[in-house]
Amino acid sequence: MLVISSEKMLAHDPGPGRPECPERLRVAVRALERLEGVAWEEARPATVEELSRVHDADYIAKILALRGECVELDEDTHTSPGSVDAALLSAGAAIEAATAAVRTSGVAVSLGRPPGHHAERAAAMGFCLFNNVAVAAAHARAMLGCERVLVVDWDVHHGNGTEHIFEARRDVLFVSLHEFPLYPGTGAHTDVGTGDGAGFNVNVPFAAGHGDADYAHAFREVIAKIADQFRPDLVLISAGFDGHAADPLAGMQLTEEGYAFMTDALLGVARRHAHGRIGVVLEGGYDLDAMGKSLRATLDVLAGKRSARELPVPTETGRATVRDVCAVLSRYWSL
Repeated sequence: MLVISSEKMLAHDPGPGRPECPERLRVAVRALERLEGVAWEEARPATVEELSRVHDADYIAKILALRGECVELDEDTHTSPGSVDAALLSAGAAIEAATAAVRTSGVAVSLGRPPGHHAERAAAMGFCLFNNVAVAAAHARAMLGCERVLVVDWDVHHGNGTEHIFEARRDVLFVSLHEFPLYPGTGAHTDVGTGDGAGFNVNVPFAAGHGDADYAHAFREVIAKIADQFRPDLVLISAGFDGHAADPLAGMQLTEEGYAFMTDALLGVARRHAHGRIGVVLEGGYDLDAMGKSLRATLDVLAGKRSARELPVPTETGRATVRDVCAVLSRYWSL
């Protein structure tokens, strides 16, 4: 397993009291330091050409012009003198994770910050400057010979940026499980994509309070079934861990067992269709202990060091949410 990161990303410092803090990266690295069979690689910055596959040229130029500056891009997204270079490294790490997963038919992990999934084509948002997982998926399509890329976002916040970047495309299947309503306010189950991309955008919006069994039910009844019909060449995980019961920014009840189950389900998809190719891209997670343990559980499953446990029966409200999702998506997939 290859892990790609850089201490230089610690230079992104949004300021005191901000939940997306440098310590998140330190905790993520410590969580994997004693995992056997891990090779570490220094991240390299994404190029303008790579970023331009998913971001507007004027927006890229605007962000690059902020090198060395402290700027408030929105109420949640602040830069420090090292933020732009950190963001370039974070996007580059995601690209290299996708590249390594494809070339080795294995698992590769991007431990990057700032995170990316809220970044739109032409706007920073929600702690994010560049959309790391979208940049990686677009690179896989353009440069790695992948015809179909599956992106699964289990961060507790809807991946609005990733959705909007790919919503009219059929070559990237985007799946988001998230708390709803919650920031950024998008991700209704009726949002299924537009034009040629209709049906290739899957939202599973759970109300606060749902946890492991409900997410597992969604994977069994929706995500695995659609993924098996899509047959991806590469699986990318937008791995946010702020759905954990201990996280201060949301109200979900996931535990490490839930993350292990979801990981195992996606590993099955990758083995059936993508020669085992999985790239993991770090997103949110703001209780540091919970994030570290959940990340380790995810990577332990991918490394064959941990098995997913059978989870309890889902709640009635969780079943109802999944039924609503199936009712909409059954127009496009066999569910």
